[in-house]
Amino acid sequence: MRDDKFCNSNCPFTRAIGTIGNKWKPIIINVMGTRTIRFGQLDAIIPHISRKVLAEQLKELEQDGLLERLAYKELPPRVEYRLSERGLAFLPILESIKEWQAKFEIFSPLEHN
Repeated sequence: MRDDKFCNSNCPFTRAIGTIGNKWKPIIINVMGTRTIRFGQLDAIIPHISRKVLAEQLKELEQDGLLERLAYKELPPRVEYRLSERGLAFLPILESIKEWQAKFEIFSPLEHN
C-alpha cells in the first residue's frame, strides 16, 4: 500500500522511497528484470506474496510508471508485464543494493551481540 505522505513530499529521496519503499516492489522489479512476464509466473517465482498483494503492487507500479501492462485481446485473455524505461533505470540501483548486502553479510547478526 502506497504512503501518499511520502509520495507527495518535497524531498526527492522521500518521494522515491514512497514509490518503491515497501518490501515487495523492489523484489517484483528485480524478478522482472529485462523480460516480459505474466502474472502467474511472478506469483510462482516470488515466495510468500499473496495474489491479492501481487495484483495491488503491480497496479501501483504501473500507476507510478515503473512497469507497463500489456493486455492482449485473446480468449482466454492474456496480460503481460514489463518494466518501463523508468523501471529499467532502477535495476542498476538494485544491483548496487545486492552488492552492498553481499559485501557486509559475511558476519551473522548473532555474532555481533
